[in-house]
Amino acid sequence: MTDTPSLLIVWHSRTGGARQMAAAASAGAGDEARLLYCDEVTPEDMLSARGYLFVCPENLASMSGAMKEFFDRCYYPVLGRIEGRAYATAIAAGSDGEGATRQIDRIATGWRLKRVTDAVIVNFGAQTPAEILKEKTLPEDQCELCAALGQVLAEGLAMGIF
Repeated sequence: MTDTPSLLIVWHSRTGGARQMAAAASAGAGDEARLLYCDEVTPEDMLSARGYLFVCPENLASMSGAMKEFFDRCYYPVLGRIEGRAYATAIAAGSDGEGATRQIDRIATGWRLKRVTDAVIVNFGAQTPAEILKEKTLPEDQCELCAALGQVLAEGLAMGIF
């Protein structure tokens, strides 16, 4: 383990799904991960990590507003200073999650980050107002998938693969 964890997991959640996904990824990564709520992340946190996992819900075919605010706040202070670093995404979706994934990918392209694995999208199938607003429970198989994502990212960073 290094003094500073190599993987920064930035997350936002409204109904618990993305929070559980981020927590599972952090558990899989162990001591090599630093789990931070998006409102707490500073440009210095971004600079101190060697790789990133961005976890959020998809709201109205976009990333959540709080996650967008994190990107808005940190984008220019780290621009040109994190190029080539690894990243991945995990999206809690009501249907497909592709809109949020595309938005994050566009921002990551501007930062010149390198996607190192396909997006993990957990589709909760929430389509009615009641289902959308309901607290989510991450299915065990998806929890294991998120834990494996965290483990792969942490080990790949530690080994210098990405």
